[in-house]
Amino acid sequence: MSPSPSTSKKRVAIILSGAGFIEGSEITESVSTLISLSEFGAEVQAFAPPECTEDSSKITRFAVRSLRELREIDFDALVFPGGYGAAKRLSNFASAGARAEVHADVVRCIREFHEASKPIGAICIAPAIVACSLPHHGLEMTVGGDPATDAELKKLGATPIPCTATDYVSDRLNKVLTTPAYMLDARPHEVFTGIRKMLRELVEMC
Repeated sequence: MSPSPSTSKKRVAIILSGAGFIEGSEITESVSTLISLSEFGAEVQAFAPPECTEDSSKITRFAVRSLRELREIDFDALVFPGGYGAAKRLSNFASAGARAEVHADVVRCIREFHEASKPIGAICIAPAIVACSLPHHGLEMTVGGDPATDAELKKLGATPIPCTATDYVSDRLNKVLTTPAYMLDARPHEVFTGIRKMLRELVEMC
């Protein structure tokens, strides 16, 4: 196995939306995120909307803090696991597409990290909330290649790029990294592989 990034320990904030892909964060994607960041030596703190913190802690095994408390200055990077919670609780992208409204604290955090030139990772459908929060920034990203979702991303000025579950797209100009995970008909180890690759670069970017 290749060595883990050996720079000073980085602090990474993860935003969750509950436990379970139907209404919250996808568990395999979330756990793959936690395992990968642990391997790469990052310190992790998870956040969620106040009504989702208790449910989200079922995934993390540690306390999940209110999203209201998340401040860019305290962290080196920001990561969004996927699951329909990203498109239903953190935004209404599932029903509104490019016209979606994003949770106010999610928008705030994405814009703060972007303005500070700190990397943002987004998995599965979560790239959509990054695109909604940073419209017309020329983001390059992937949700795998779903035509309907790609069409909505294009309306936001993003460039969608087809990608397999075991790979990822790195927009180095904007420091936005994305991987499709379960947006594709992927197996768990394929989802983990793509997330691990993406997060390795994210930690190196910090």
